[in-house]
Amino acid sequence: MAEYKAPLTDMNFLLYQVFNADKMWQQLPQLSEQVDQETAIAILQECAKIAEQEIAPIARQGDEIGVSFSLNSEGVGGQVKTAPGYKEAFNTFAQGGWCALGGDINYGGMGMPKIVSAFVEEMLCSADISFALYPILTAGAALSLAKHGSEELKERYLTRLYSGEWSASMCLTESHAGSDLGIIKTKALPQAGGSYEITGSKIFITGGEHDLTENIIHLVLAKLPDAPDGPRGISLFLVPKIIVAENGNLGKKNKVSCGSIEHKMGINASATCVMNFDGAQGFLVGELNKGLACMFTMMNFERIGVGIQGMAAAERSYQNALEYAKDRRQGKALNKSSSELSSKPDSIMVHGDVRRMLLSMKAFNEGSRALSCYIAKQLDYATYGTGELQKKGETLSTLMTPLAKAFFTDLGFESTVAGQQVLGGHGYIREWGQEQLVRDARIAQIYEGTNGIQAMDLLMRKVVGSKGTMIKIFIEEVRDYIKAQQGNMVTANAMGEFIEPLENALKDLDDVSSLLLTKSQDDLNEIGAAANDYLHVFGYTAMAFIWAKMAQVSLEQLNGLTNSDDELNEYGEDFYQSKLHTARYYFARLLPRRLSLLATIKSGSHTLFTIEDNLF
Repeated sequence: MAEYKAPLTDMNFLLYQVFNADKMWQQLPQLSEQVDQETAIAILQECAKIAEQEIAPIARQGDEIGVSFSLNSEGVGGQVKTAPGYKEAFNTFAQGGWCALGGDINYGGMGMPKIVSAFVEEMLCSADISFALYPILTAGAALSLAKHGSEELKERYLTRLYSGEWSASMCLTESHAGSDLGIIKTKALPQAGGSYEITGSKIFITGGEHDLTENIIHLVLAKLPDAPDGPRGISLFLVPKIIVAENGNLGKKNKVSCGSIEHKMGINASATCVMNFDGAQGFLVGELNKGLACMFTMMNFERIGVGIQGMAAAERSYQNALEYAKDRRQGKALNKSSSELSSKPDSIMVHGDVRRMLLSMKAFNEGSRALSCYIAKQLDYATYGTGELQKKGETLSTLMTPLAKAFFTDLGFESTVAGQQVLGGHGYIREWGQEQLVRDARIAQIYEGTNGIQAMDLLMRKVVGSKGTMIKIFIEEVRDYIKAQQGNMVTANAMGEFIEPLENALKDLDDVSSLLLTKSQDDLNEIGAAANDYLHVFGYTAMAFIWAKMAQVSLEQLNGLTNSDDELNEYGEDFYQSKLHTARYYFARLLPRRLSLLATIKSGSHTLFTIEDNLF
């Protein structure tokens, strides 16, 4: 496997030339006190070193050895041991303060914006998704606790989570209740002193048990005996592995145990546990029967993070495939004359199909990174902005969370498979490491809500549920951008090759959204039938918008329209030329995929639902 190299140049290009993050930070008082361009560059550079030098080298061994499980002396629960090198790498990571990166500054966090922490997540996941899951789950739990927990809980737990002394998990799924959390059976009984007794079992719990930290804080969904039926009766509880005394010291072990670990297709170095709560002491987070809303603070954070996982695996796949393709010699270029042919074969870079796969991976990776940066910027406006800026940020980030999770992971898996195909037989055997990326990336389409559920969330809840108002906000932003480019006398001609297809794609997205809004009034099965295709139509269109912005900046830099010669020198002419070529490839070869999806949507739902179950 090629050595991982963090794409810092591309990240800085997005932050400071495409999205002007430094100017955004100056506009938002809370962020202006925490971060500037110099700080953010230093953070990304240091993270790149850790990802490249500490985490990436242990990923292969972690996959091969995985985690191990052994029963304790009483035979009641078990201990999980992580793969060699993981504890040392985690200690290095925690001691560097990385667990506190996006944390609340009032409890020891660094308060960095999402637009920066998203890139940190990408680098960690490209290095090793299994390792990254431990701190990322902890960050998500800390976010939920910071927003919904009592002052007492925050003071007792947040500082230790930010320091990396403790870690966290989220415990939602039960054997009979996956996406339908309203039917969970885990119970919570009120106790004297304000605590609760938690009893039940949870499955598929990432980082539920391990040896990386001295305590693990579980956020557990449970119901009181008199709670309302369905999702309205769910409450959220903080349940520590080891009970924390009033003075903050660790006391006796709580009645929490790991029953077993799962044996999985991928992410083998991530502990996926069955967790048993046998009358464990827990503490209410937020209000009674409002637990799902509290947990969604964490789940939405994780869903965007899972989307980044897909992109991160795809980036690693591209780096592997590109290195291999340049070195591998096989066959001849088709356009060589007989006089040019020699006994020495060409690199496989001369073959059209190899170039197709590599350019598709490159376009999807850079487009996904840019689109995730755009969504992260909306999240920062939602968190730190005010007035209409905040309102718009909340709307767009809410709308695009399911898109980020599903679209990025679908494209990410496609790109890991494409990388495997470039390597041919070497991509299928363990020696080259490519097959690990395929296995690791596959789970990202499944957990944190399958991609089909994300598509339903987007179309049913966000588009139809808002009667089209949420998608209209996005459409209007892109429409305003198109008008601005068409009215720019300096770049209008050069940008025409990007703006015209973007305008067509936007119109189609607007039209099909209106069509589905109308159809849904008569038959909701139309929504279920169209949801997956609609999400991808939206995704390809949104990525076209972002690619147009990257092309615009590249044209301006190459044509000397920015008065920023230092920036051109920093990135180099080849960087901007590469962006333009990749943008052209995206618009010519990838954006047209939406046309077949539109045709499928318009075909309706009857072919799905007129066939009886016994005829399948």
